[in-house]
Amino acid sequence: MPDPNGFLRYPRRMPARRPVPVRISDWREVYPPAGEELIREQATRCMDCGIPFCHDGCPLGNRIPDWNDLVRTGNWDAAVASLHATNNFPEFTGRLCPAPCEAACVLGIGGGDPVTIKQVEVEIADAAVARDGLRPRPAARATGRSVAVVGSGPAGLAAAQQLARAGHAVTVYERDDALGGLLRYGIPDFKLEKQHIDRRLAQLAAEGVEFRTGVAVGVDVTAEQLRDRHDAVLLACGALAGRDVPETPGRGLRGVHQAMEHLVASNRVVAAAGGGRPAKAVLPDGTPIDAAGKHIVIIGGGDTAADCLGVAHRQGAAGVHQLDLYPQPPLARDEARDPWPTWPWILRSYPAHEEGGERVFAVAVQEFVDDGTGQVRAVRIVEVTVEKRDGRRIVTPVPGTERELPADLVLLAIGFEGTEQQPLLAQFGVRRNARGAVDARPDWQTDADGVFVAGDMHRGASLIVWAIAEGRAAAAAVHAYLGGGGTLPAPVDPAAQPLAAR
Repeated sequence: MPDPNGFLRYPRRMPARRPVPVRISDWREVYPPAGEELIREQATRCMDCGIPFCHDGCPLGNRIPDWNDLVRTGNWDAAVASLHATNNFPEFTGRLCPAPCEAACVLGIGGGDPVTIKQVEVEIADAAVARDGLRPRPAARATGRSVAVVGSGPAGLAAAQQLARAGHAVTVYERDDALGGLLRYGIPDFKLEKQHIDRRLAQLAAEGVEFRTGVAVGVDVTAEQLRDRHDAVLLACGALAGRDVPETPGRGLRGVHQAMEHLVASNRVVAAAGGGRPAKAVLPDGTPIDAAGKHIVIIGGGDTAADCLGVAHRQGAAGVHQLDLYPQPPLARDEARDPWPTWPWILRSYPAHEEGGERVFAVAVQEFVDDGTGQVRAVRIVEVTVEKRDGRRIVTPVPGTERELPADLVLLAIGFEGTEQQPLLAQFGVRRNARGAVDARPDWQTDADGVFVAGDMHRGASLIVWAIAEGRAAAAAVHAYLGGGGTLPAPVDPAAQPLAAR
């Protein structure tokens, strides 16, 4: 039985981050491992509520009160088993998920402090590595059926593992030179060191999953060839089409880039350095995209923008401004706007923000200013008000508030427009919808029979927990389509949405 007084005896506490001057000198993760005493203390704060709303906040349906109490009592092996029963990759979610489960924790009612669910989760995941090294669980027998998974992000890898463990022959096709999707080259190492990905890939390989990198489906192998080789195909290509501002004067200047271009280039440098190879932060055409010694302007206020901020600090930027179109959010939940247990609109400060830089709210970019040679030298901004009318966003400049910010490198981190338009879509006879995503029928199939879709490619850019949940659910649908025995877990359906006030 849980400790009913734990939340009264222990305040919410997180492990101390590594000191700023130390961590910005390397690419290691910001948080060191937490001590077992701290984690047990925090797990003890969980009340095992009669109705655990944290379950509803998490699309994976993680058994949060169960593994909290197992950690509290020191039963780590059972906690590992309970966590993995619903989540293929808790070491990813424990590091990267913004934790909607914590927003739905009962202890958060009335401005209280929720359980540190995410931190407990990552410590359990790391305990699994320490205890059995992520022991493979290969299928007892093969079904004789074959599945192609296109894309090796969290949705594709989760589906691949579920299907391989069910006995199907699974081949994952990845167009990049390394596996992991955005986890590999989109997420900086200070949030997720790549050894965590490599451990899971070794586990999947031992379970029978085959990987083919450097293969662009639709180019290097056609959809028809893929159908000939496999009994079913799952598309999990992500939502990588970055939102742009082509109408803004000066968009074509040198030094104005999509945020992902900067993140991918910097991640490749870190990966090369880890392999003992020299490398510079450059685009595929050789254009430098390094922040060292430069004034940086990051446009956007979300996770991607914060990642760019942390990278800029580690590359030695001279100064950084992060711009947000919206006014500064409140520090605490506004119950009238976002009642518990929904995800609240509040000011979210990431570790990168305490490392430096200036956040500027309620501003819009009017122009990227030319230095006279075709290189950006500044960004002209104006203060704005933002309203919603009939579902549309109305942005109104405030007269007399125009000013310039110095900028040698500008990064657009303003979201994504869905999955990229690529040859495989036409070859499979699959279309993007108005949101740039690919629709799925209730059985996770696209308009093309035997071709399934999951993750951001279906949902649009979303959270890693939704990607894994959709990968697991789509795998269950593929398993049923192939006539597999029994059923696989399906935590969500294609129409599922996050908790929201109606």
